[in-house]
Amino acid sequence: MKTILVTGATGAQGGSVARHLLQQENFKVRCLTRNPESDAALALESKGAEIIKADLSDKETLIAAMQGCYGVFGVTNFWEHFGGELQQGLNLVDAVEAANIDHFVFSTLPSAEQLSNGTLSVPHFETKAAMENYSRSKDTPTTYVHAAFYFENFLSFFPPMKQEDGTYGFGFPQGNTPLAALSIEDLGGIVNTIFSDPSKYIGKLIGAVAEDLEPVKYAEIMTKVLGKTIQYKDIPREVFASFGFPGAEDLATQFTCNRLHILERKADRKSSHEMYPEIKGFEQWLTENKEKFAPFFLE
Repeated sequence: MKTILVTGATGAQGGSVARHLLQQENFKVRCLTRNPESDAALALESKGAEIIKADLSDKETLIAAMQGCYGVFGVTNFWEHFGGELQQGLNLVDAVEAANIDHFVFSTLPSAEQLSNGTLSVPHFETKAAMENYSRSKDTPTTYVHAAFYFENFLSFFPPMKQEDGTYGFGFPQGNTPLAALSIEDLGGIVNTIFSDPSKYIGKLIGAVAEDLEPVKYAEIMTKVLGKTIQYKDIPREVFASFGFPGAEDLATQFTCNRLHILERKADRKSSHEMYPEIKGFEQWLTENKEKFAPFFLE
């Protein structure tokens, strides 16, 4: 059995990857965490994972955690560490190289600056793109994964909010450009496929996408499934950026980059469904998670 080290295992992406790998008979799963006693870590341990304490800010602890591993799934968290994320990503790449890992699966993102010819900059995109560029300068066998917008963001960042006329709505600066998205829980299914067929995926960039719909279509599906009138509103970038919450300007520019420079991801959607046929579309995911939206509709 091959041992896979999963970083960020108590978070969204890493947790999904760990849970999917734990269902396979050909992998052992080692989960890296700064807090082995957390509820999330203990839950993974109860499913058969090995829990190991290490810190992305300490390269030596990473190298030690990777001893005996065949593969590593790497993800970093901009929204927790902001400016510190880049060094953590570089530490991770260096540790993978030092530990002679056979297959590194690295969650990164494209550069908005490159996509827009320098007119737009999205900090959490630029950081992950810089990490990817650094990784590509190494010889470690690597697969890169670009995860789309999470369906789960409609439960956190962009929940349906009541409007003055009694309907509900959500909005961002996406215009009518399709927004690629998936349930974060399905990312693990795609990554499992990558680790299970290394010769096919090493050296490749994989876009993880379940749906590629115009924002109004997400609103229409919400209206159908949730039984409330829910509308999408295109919010100008400057207005969204002025909302003042941490990351507002970053997200405003991200959606603007999507609107202007990522016009569709149909090929990524097709390949994701081929790699993981059980991947959920938005309507299925929403139906299965309908009860989680109930608090937004309390009078």
